[in-house]
Amino acid sequence: MINNGDTAWMLVSTALVLLMMPGLALFYGGLVRSKNVLSTFMHSFVVLGLVTLQWVAFGYSLAFGPDHGGVIGGLGHAFLSGVTLAPRPGDSIPHLLFFVYQMMFAIITPALISGAYAERLKFSAYALFTLLWATLVYDPLAHWVWGNGGWLGKLGVLDFAGGIVVHISSGVSALVVALVVGKRLGYPRERSIPHNLTLVLLGAGVLWFGWFGFNGGSAGAASGTAVLALVNSQLAAAAGGMAWLVVDLIRYRKASALGFASGLVAGLATVTPASGFVGPLPAIVIGVAAGLACYAAVTLKGRFGYDDTLDAFGVHGVGGFLGTVLLGAFAAKAWNSNGADGLLAGNAAFLGKQLLAALASVAFSAVGTLAVLKIVEATVGLRVTADEEREGLDINLHGEEGYSIVNSSFGRAEILAAPRVQEAAGRGSAVPVA
Repeated sequence: MINNGDTAWMLVSTALVLLMMPGLALFYGGLVRSKNVLSTFMHSFVVLGLVTLQWVAFGYSLAFGPDHGGVIGGLGHAFLSGVTLAPRPGDSIPHLLFFVYQMMFAIITPALISGAYAERLKFSAYALFTLLWATLVYDPLAHWVWGNGGWLGKLGVLDFAGGIVVHISSGVSALVVALVVGKRLGYPRERSIPHNLTLVLLGAGVLWFGWFGFNGGSAGAASGTAVLALVNSQLAAAAGGMAWLVVDLIRYRKASALGFASGLVAGLATVTPASGFVGPLPAIVIGVAAGLACYAAVTLKGRFGYDDTLDAFGVHGVGGFLGTVLLGAFAAKAWNSNGADGLLAGNAAFLGKQLLAALASVAFSAVGTLAVLKIVEATVGLRVTADEEREGLDINLHGEEGYSIVNSSFGRAEILAAPRVQEAAGRGSAVPVA
């Protein structure tokens, strides 16, 4: 039977998760160079169209349709077959609302990966990669954990809001993409300084706000569990941001705005799988651990020599894995009777299940992403040309610029030609075109 209060909360939560997409665009867009800001924004906006249509056609059915061997759903819900305003068995909201709420998770997950290939991937490669990855990696993994009959769910693995399905999958995939696509031109010899940290902070704030729907909405109802997830999200974000800030103060004697933003996102990503299954104090511990572990991962990136442009692996991959495992330690049925008791409550077996799930998702995401990249490389290719990368993706891939200061008498042709003219006039000069 449909409950109006639950339905209202899930409508709000769906909108909050959608709001995370422009938040991610601001966060990622501020971190790149100005010549690539529109391209980076497009990664977070075009996915709203691509994956929405994929989810309607067959994505939702593959993730949540009738089970096939615990591995994948069928096509029973393809093109919304059987998805009506009536609730699913055991639910208190319309099936159609559950469909669209889960759609938001399917949308944001491949968008997180874009942080790894920013500033150098073809737009055609982005589009094809996103569609194939959503179909071949995200949908099966979502079925494993959340689908009716998925093998990890049947094993007793818990993932409240996507530590495995969203963060491990996107973070590990980001690392694979960074390794296959290769480094940006000049990296790490040439520093690529974020062009607008105010955008980054604004994006982090929007993400923080939207995460209340991401985690709180995963309760599926306006309930005490939703309250728990929302509170735990706030606590972990605060703890993660402060932990990162303190390390920056110790190392550099400066409080970094980017550091605090990165830490709060790390805290949110790490608490996501545990947010509805642990108490508030463990959520703070998880947030601190996230700030420290993700800080270390981002710092060590240079030592290992890979170019994960915006640290998608260091924050989401490391955070998702850590949160999934820590859930195995801190879970308590006292906070959620539908959950499990973890290691600290005397159930070491549950910790083992969480670790197994984390490792399985790492392996599946890595292999699946590598296969998708090989398909994309063989069909449309992966990288823009060296000249296009130097000049910037905005003007070359989209014919537009994020920031254009031109005389109002200029026509459209002059506006589009201006950067090329400037670059041509400056050939032989050591001054790059912004």
